Amino acid sequence: MIDAHIHLDWYSESDRRKILADIDKKELTGAISVASNLASCHQLLQLNEEHDNLYVALGWHPEQALLSEVEFQAIENLIRKNKEKIVAIGEVGLPYYRWLDNKSICLRSYISVLERFIQLSKELDLPVVLHAIYTDAPIVCDLLEAYDVKKAHFHWFKGDNYTISRMIKNGYMISITPDCVYEKEIQDLIKTYPIDKMMIETDGPWNFDGPFKNKMTHPDMMLHSISKIAEIKNLDVVEIDKTLVRNTRAFFGI
Repeated sequence: MIDAHIHLDWYSESDRRKILADIDKKELTGAISVASNLASCHQLLQLNEEHDNLYVALGWHPEQALLSEVEFQAIENLIRKNKEKIVAIGEVGLPYYRWLDNKSICLRSYISVLERFIQLSKELDLPVVLHAIYTDAPIVCDLLEAYDVKKAHFHWFKGDNYTISRMIKNGYMISITPDCVYEKEIQDLIKTYPIDKMMIETDGPWNFDGPFKNKMTHPDMMLHSISKIAEIKNLDVVEIDKTLVRNTRAFFGI
């Protein structure tokens, strides 16, 4: 299995060591750890140097106060400097939850930041990893289409059927989280979305409910995701596993 989206720098030191040890022992094929700010970018680059099967994406998570121009430029410089080492630009996107709580924030400013990251993705020919759900997703699709960016990954996607159809038509990737075991919304998405445009992730250390309640989010939870996807798609578990790994390797070029 490959965890297509995890925040390793958000884990406690002891939990991070455990996951990295499993990656090093190849009990997990690999993981894509995404950045959330400038400090996160630096930390992930260091971890990338230390662990062969840990791949990193550099970016800025949108569910926080707007970054300064100085921080944006510093992140952009790191992306340019390390474009041969990193596998994507991300996590980037729009602040759906932050805006839901506070409608006074300037969404246009967040859109402008995302647009610059998407332009950079196009220029450097790097995939882009997106935090873009519900009403934000069509805005992001507009930007991707405007810059003709094809390699887009909507992690833990949730949205309306029209947007899902649009994403499928454009060939965008999604990734399925462990809540697919108990969330009908995610199960319906699995039914609709083509298996060749699908990956799996944990978004760790995010905590899940159901059979995962009160447990540290570890990539081994994705075994449950694979089983649920196989059940919904009425396909063999082993074939689903192979397909998901193949999809992830092809998308990120790993």
